[in-house]
Amino acid sequence: MLAGMRLSIRLSARVLPVAVILSGTAALAAPSAHADNKRLNSAVVSAVYTFQQQAGCTNDVIRDNALTLAAEWHAEDMMNNRNINDDIGSDGSSPQDRADAAGFHGIAAETVAINPAVAISSFELVNQWYANPDDMAIIRNCANTSIGVWSDNALDRSVVVAVYGQPAVPRR
Repeated sequence: MLAGMRLSIRLSARVLPVAVILSGTAALAAPSAHADNKRLNSAVVSAVYTFQQQAGCTNDVIRDNALTLAAEWHAEDMMNNRNINDDIGSDGSSPQDRADAAGFHGIAAETVAINPAVAISSFELVNQWYANPDDMAIIRNCANTSIGVWSDNALDRSVVVAVYGQPAVPRR
């Protein structure tokens, strides 16, 4: 019995370091953390609607594919260029430039939230925006009836971009 325990301990002493090395290697080789952020993006739209209603707005906030595309472009730019922490892209583009390029017709504005972690909750996001008077002015603007939201994340950074739009009135 004692010999069996010694063999088991020696075997464990050899296997355990290999297991630790393999798990550490797997963690280093793991791709960046990408999740399905649909729920977070929907929570952003709901929060914007709530803030607008509290500000006295009577309109709905409608998702717009072109604004979503503009938000996606900027979120990806922010993930690939860690020195970007605001509305201006690495190519010098503004929120309006990106919205125009995505096919939106009207006035565009943008809010950005960054968290130096793998995730950001809607609570953290709303707190960031609530603490910034410029962001809250954009969010509470009743003329911003369209929205596109995109979020992206890696192990060390989460980014949420919301692009707000005031659609142009169609000309006859």
